Amino acid sequence: MVVLILVPKSALYMFESLLIDDVIDCFKYNNFEVPLLFSTAAAAATTCSLCVSFSLRPHLPPSTLLLPFAASPDKEIAAEKVLKEFHATIENAAASSVKGYAAYIDKMCKIGNLSAVSQMLQALQDRNISVPPNVYIVFLAEASQKNDIDLSCQAFKKLLLSIKSPSAASCLSFAQAFTKANGCIELLRFIEEVSEITCSSTSFVNKIIFALAKSGQKDKALVIFDYLKSRNYSLDLVTYNIVLDILGRTGRVDEMLDVFATMKEAGFVPDIVSYNTVLNGLRKAGRTDMCIVYFKEMSENGIEPDLLTYTALIESFGRSGNAEESLKCFREMKLKGILPSIYIYRSLINNLNKSGKVELAKELLEEMNSSSTRLAGPEDFKHKRR
Repeated sequence: MVVLILVPKSALYMFESLLIDDVIDCFKYNNFEVPLLFSTAAAAATTCSLCVSFSLRPHLPPSTLLLPFAASPDKEIAAEKVLKEFHATIENAAASSVKGYAAYIDKMCKIGNLSAVSQMLQALQDRNISVPPNVYIVFLAEASQKNDIDLSCQAFKKLLLSIKSPSAASCLSFAQAFTKANGCIELLRFIEEVSEITCSSTSFVNKIIFALAKSGQKDKALVIFDYLKSRNYSLDLVTYNIVLDILGRTGRVDEMLDVFATMKEAGFVPDIVSYNTVLNGLRKAGRTDMCIVYFKEMSENGIEPDLLTYTALIESFGRSGNAEESLKCFREMKLKGILPSIYIYRSLINNLNKSGKVELAKELLEEMNSSSTRLAGPEDFKHKRR
């Protein structure tokens, strides 16, 4: 660790204690005429350790910055230069030209000194200078890449205060900061804090749960869901649909069905997304029997099946060796005016060949080739997904 300290000469005696000769000598060495740069990690570590051990707390002017970061000498020099220019800008420039500070923050992010970025943002806040959301987005992305949970939380909280709703990309950046974290204590604490400052906290939580799952942290996503549910937190149908998808994708179908039942008990009416998610999870687990049960329930509740519904059913029947039921679903789908996809054709052809119905497979292959320009595309699958 290297510590860069920018201290004005007048700050020499603004410490609670001057009992540690090593610290005093370190400070006096450069006489505070220029920014003080510890040249070795050992010197920096010793000084920091002594300060912590003896509870030294500096009372310094706002322009004083204590910046710990690991960097090469070139980056240290670059950081020092950026800080000088940044402070010169916000101290001396006219209000109309202060917007250039964002460029300095961006430069510091590229240097990799995120502690400095944090303090630069605080300096702006102290002067009531508004910061555009894109600055926090850049800061968040950099902190996330370094798996710096504290700075990621800080950046994300500031972003939440500056915009109504964070984008999916920002939520994903935030979630990625926790990939190496053991447990969810910090994450749960953060969600508790921000739920008090966000107007649409349920929508925000949904995005975080989804982002955690997307970044490969499905267990953390489920922990958050269970925690919020136990606290009677305001959840909605989207929350449940996301959790159903997580459980279905991980093969935890019994838990998925339990959550589905709990959702209905809580007064939420399953929609097409709910049923398709359950059917797809059951398909992956090879539970054709349960697929039939939930498809029947879906129809009884007046929800019309779509391409995703039939894809799950056809694939499920095909895998279980029931080619006749697969074909029945396929014909029913076409009668309802739903365009089949190339995936459905290939699944049917493959399963028909396996069951010895070679002629039927050939007929479908010819039909698929002649209908290639009228098949459902990726957009037909995406529009129903969360």
